[in-house]
Amino acid sequence: MPNDLSVPLVWPEEGVTRVPFRLFSDPEIYELEQERVFKGPVWHYLCLEIDLPNPGDFKTTSIGEVPVVVTRDHAGDLHAMVNRCAHKGALVCLKEQGNAKDLTCAYHSWSYDMSGQLHSIAFRKGLNGSGGMPEDFDTSKHRLQPVRLENFHGLIFGTFDWEIDSVESYLGDEMTQLVRRNFEGRRLKHLGMHSQIIHNNWKLYAENLRDSYHATILHTFYTTFNVNRLDMDGGIMLAEDKWHHCSYAKRATVRNAAEYKDVHSAQYNSKLKGPYLLDPVDEGDDGITHMIQAIFPSLCIQFTLNSLAVRFFQPRGPEETELFWIYLGYEDDDEEMTQRRLRQSNLTGAAGLVSLEDGCINEFVQRGTKGSGDVNAFLEMGGRDVEPSKTSRATEVAIRGFWTGYRRCMGFD
Repeated sequence: MPNDLSVPLVWPEEGVTRVPFRLFSDPEIYELEQERVFKGPVWHYLCLEIDLPNPGDFKTTSIGEVPVVVTRDHAGDLHAMVNRCAHKGALVCLKEQGNAKDLTCAYHSWSYDMSGQLHSIAFRKGLNGSGGMPEDFDTSKHRLQPVRLENFHGLIFGTFDWEIDSVESYLGDEMTQLVRRNFEGRRLKHLGMHSQIIHNNWKLYAENLRDSYHATILHTFYTTFNVNRLDMDGGIMLAEDKWHHCSYAKRATVRNAAEYKDVHSAQYNSKLKGPYLLDPVDEGDDGITHMIQAIFPSLCIQFTLNSLAVRFFQPRGPEETELFWIYLGYEDDDEEMTQRRLRQSNLTGAAGLVSLEDGCINEFVQRGTKGSGDVNAFLEMGGRDVEPSKTSRATEVAIRGFWTGYRRCMGFD
């Protein structure tokens, strides 16, 4: 696969233990990513099935920079299309979400059914015997561009690649089982959502999700209140192809390790005025109380205590990313469990007790690496391999896994 850059990128000979800082600000690389990652053989999270409960529902999103609309047609089937009129290229759906009998472009009233088929246009026959479309104009040849869609346990994925295998094959066995742990056979319900703009390249947030050891250092709330610490039993799972991962911890096994004495986040003796905030109940038989599952390139499934959330992020240019948080419960939750999930949702998000710091830390990296395209990041915590870690999360192996997949997509091997 050709490099296709005016200044070719030469990856350091050390492999994924070194990452060129150039990747975080080069506009040419960003444009190449739009073709090879976001339009390549990759499945992308679009929305949730519960976002479209009724015939006529639609939800807008994007794959990379390409606007996409997901619909449920009047027969109940789901579709995904590029949100771009076949006439002049205007957005067809202007609202984030809604219900409609059809999708009509405001510019010239080209109207599409909920599966994306063009069914009418204004003045097709002209006016007063003149104008209009040629006699051989065929509406069937001017539909909204389809996007391949798959519903996987209530998570809606899309791709521009019509040859790629199923989502389950894309995830692999272990990652599939983790999705099933939280979604299979359970009817989801929305508890809330919000979004934020973070001023850094999208790949820095992808790294952040896979950086299992920064949480103990950066997030003082995690450490102080024993939510997620490196001295809990836990580990790192990697998909066979390395680009998806899951980091997990078991709160009941915290040991307050002596190694923490020099970690600033452990120097606090704070107490919660409302300790019921961190009053979880067991929902599974595996003892896992904290789980971050990152699916390449931009989806995260998060389970912290009893707070279940889907996070996804979309590039908004080489140095800006939009991050979305969707908080979920189950339809069969009682009111007490719903309130517990809502309380614990305060741990994460744009102003979360835990994740507040992530909103700025990657901007520090973005600013710090600016103008240093000839310098590389150093990723050897936990070794140099890209293999699962069953006993320690003091490792950067999942970050190395992300770059393994990224290099393969981009042709930077």
